[in-house]
Amino acid sequence: MNILIIGYGKMGREIERTALQRGHKITGIIDLNDSFDKINPQNIDVAIEFTTPSSAINNFSECFKRNIPLVCGTTGWYDELNNIKQRVETEHQSFLYSSNFAIGVYLFRQLNIYLAKIMNSYKDYTPSITEIHHIHKKDAPSGTAITLAHDLLSNYDNIKTWAKDIKGDESIMPVNSVRKGEEFGTHIISYDSDCDILEIKHTAKNRKGLALGAVLGAEFLFGKKGFYTMDDLMNSIK
Repeated sequence: MNILIIGYGKMGREIERTALQRGHKITGIIDLNDSFDKINPQNIDVAIEFTTPSSAINNFSECFKRNIPLVCGTTGWYDELNNIKQRVETEHQSFLYSSNFAIGVYLFRQLNIYLAKIMNSYKDYTPSITEIHHIHKKDAPSGTAITLAHDLLSNYDNIKTWAKDIKGDESIMPVNSVRKGEEFGTHIISYDSDCDILEIKHTAKNRKGLALGAVLGAEFLFGKKGFYTMDDLMNSIK
């Protein structure tokens, strides 16, 4: 495939390495202050976008304008999710997004759901989520933490909502954000009781898992129309 990379920081470069290793070509790169007018849409099969919340929506529009299928790994724009989904459907676009493309995180999500269902029967335990990322990350909580919170609460009857860094309200699940150093990303789901703490944790060692998942997403999206998520990708490769 011919791939356009949107966002050429550390993540964009990792995507480039992974795509080339899998036999694809990089036929365009859009970075800060670059114009989409410099690319030829005829030479692009799929775009992969990892940028910032403030630039993501404009990047989507530029791709839609040129009918370029888009894989999005940017988080922090989800207030516009329903609008983007509607645009994809009405404009017959191709769009795949995930709050985290790492396959290990997808498996962690399934563990989270399974554990939440079990913990319904043990009301002495109170759940919380903590996420740790590098100091350069723009959004907090992370998109992955928000996804984990929604997954947990959708399968857990005792609490209905979450809030960032809240304490002392047992009707709301806290989602805590820590920013330090160059952490690639750690997500911890805890169930706390008077007697003990039960935890599951995912820790990213590098950006390779994210890059591989994004390129797999591009391979999945190639030749398709519509709005897709990580669930669609993973169901295609099981």
